[in-house]
Formats: sequence, C-alpha cells, structure tokens
Amino acid sequence: MARVVVDVMLKPEILDPQGKAVEGALGRLGLAGVTSVRQGKSFALELDGEVDEARLAQIHELAGSLLSNPVIEDYVVREVTA
Repeated sequence: MARVVVDVMLKPEILDPQGKAVEGALGRLGLAGVTSVRQGKSFALELDGEVDEARLAQIHELAGSLLSNPVIEDYVVREVTA
C-alpha cells in the first residue's frame, strides 16, 4: 500500500483572513515570535500497489483540477513512505 499526500495552499498573493486570525490568536495565547500563518488543506490518498510515474501524473492532474482551485491555490504532491 502506498500513500500520497496532496498539500494545497493559497497562492502567496492571495489574502488569507483565516491565517491572519490564527496568527493574531497565537499571539494572544502567549506564543511569541510567530511572524506569519497561512492556512491550507491536505489530502492523504491511500493507494493499492505501487506509485509509478503514470499514477503520479494522474494524481497531479486531479490535484490541479479537483483538489485545488488553480486560480488561487498551489499544490504539492508528495509520496509518503512508512
């Protein structure tokens, strides 16, 4: 069994009000020194068998069309080994 994780983040130029709210709350809760917080989402895909180039290409295609909004978000696909 293989695991692939797709991390999706807002592009740097997109405002992130939720990240800003968390950044403010961290300071109020006593965690000093946090200079920036950006929020995102993560998808963990459990797959039967191995991850080959064709499968990774298919996951990239789905990440760019289904799992993220390419207008405002970037994504990273990474294979996780146990």
